[in-house]
Amino acid sequence: MFERSINNEALIKMVILRPMQQEDVEGVMAIETTVTEFPWTASIFSDCIKVGYGCWILDDEGSICGYGLISSSAGEAHILNISIKPERQGQKLGLRMMRHLIKQAKYLKCASVFLEVRVSNKRAIDLYNKLGFVKVGDRKDYYPATEGREDAHVMSLALITQPSA
Repeated sequence: MFERSINNEALIKMVILRPMQQEDVEGVMAIETTVTEFPWTASIFSDCIKVGYGCWILDDEGSICGYGLISSSAGEAHILNISIKPERQGQKLGLRMMRHLIKQAKYLKCASVFLEVRVSNKRAIDLYNKLGFVKVGDRKDYYPATEGREDAHVMSLALITQPSA
């Protein structure tokens, strides 16, 4: 069992983080259409790259195994989308991507990071809680769902604390 965990960690370290390029959109879409019933379109990903959002890829020797996108404005960052290929889930790649996106927000001197998450996505909520995100509200009927709409939790992570008066 110990050997297996070493091998998994070694495999994860071989996965590199790199900026998303236009030529990556097809590979990103292959994951996006697999992991969600209501995927973003290729043009949304392309537009995010064009406008300069932080668009990142987890690349395992030329094979995209995950991605994350973040925007920032007025001292706040917003995680727009994060997904990991189904067969690579459970290998801490989502955690690695989230830590990278948070690091990007800190680099941009953002005071906080926000995200929305489906209320039914317990696995993601657990990850965000582990990273220190807290629920700050709800958005009613935010996401499309098979039967109507689904609410989202709005979560936030404070990056810069204000000094006490």
